[in-house]
Amino acid sequence: MTLPAPEMRRTWLFGPGADASAHDAMLASGADALIVDLEDFTPPARRDEARGLLSRYVQACRAAGRVAAIRINALDGDGRADLAAAMATRPDVIALPMAASAAQMRALHEAIAQWEQTLGIEAGGTEILPVCETALGVVEVRSIAAASPRIRGALLGAEDLANDLCAERGADAVELDHARRRFLLECRAAGIEPIDAPYTFSDVEGAVREARYARRLGYRSKSLVRPDHARPLNLALTPDAAELQRARALVEAFEAARQRGEDRALVDGLWVEVPTYRNALRLLDRARRLGAH
Repeated sequence: MTLPAPEMRRTWLFGPGADASAHDAMLASGADALIVDLEDFTPPARRDEARGLLSRYVQACRAAGRVAAIRINALDGDGRADLAAAMATRPDVIALPMAASAAQMRALHEAIAQWEQTLGIEAGGTEILPVCETALGVVEVRSIAAASPRIRGALLGAEDLANDLCAERGADAVELDHARRRFLLECRAAGIEPIDAPYTFSDVEGAVREARYARRLGYRSKSLVRPDHARPLNLALTPDAAELQRARALVEAFEAARQRGEDRALVDGLWVEVPTYRNALRLLDRARRLGAH
């Protein structure tokens, strides 16, 4: 299938590798992209079992029109075996945990290229998703992104990152605020799509609140670990009717002002200038592409 553009993949749902029923729940969740995790979500003793389920999982993603991602282990660990099993199923994305250097990305890029050649897969067709969950990974995002053209986005970690920062974890995520802002800035500077950290608490309200906050900062995508959070987060990351109405008002007022030879327009106390106009157009275009009305 033709993959949706990175900014259209609103939700990235993690799930365990060795649990077929969990895969079914992921597929039914409504999340745009699914990540079967062979790392932390799969005990080492069950990794062979998880690898055996990958073909079923990828085929089901294809049938459901979902982005199929597989998170492997580090290449100097179980990652080589994970990658061999994953590439045989032709996934859309290979995710790498603890991404912290360009060298890691180049090694994974080359390994994937070899498998594509061996298996007759379109060269360059398999994306790489770095999962940046250490302080070093966050500050090295631009060099990580530049290491492979396969990298179209990067995902911010939460629990491992908090641990690496020696931070006290809380549902308000104050401890991740600087990393969340810096990660967004670095990804935008690198020209790749930032994916916000997962909300790892159980309540839906907190997940939606965090998604709205991340969206205010500039995120258009969020990761998650609970299938029941997917649909509420999709809604939170999709422009609603009130937002569309305001965006149209900004566009119409600015265009009318320009027709009169004026440089800007005043709308509800806001001076609408070129950047604001462009942002409103972007929101309307995103809504159209997501099918929101």
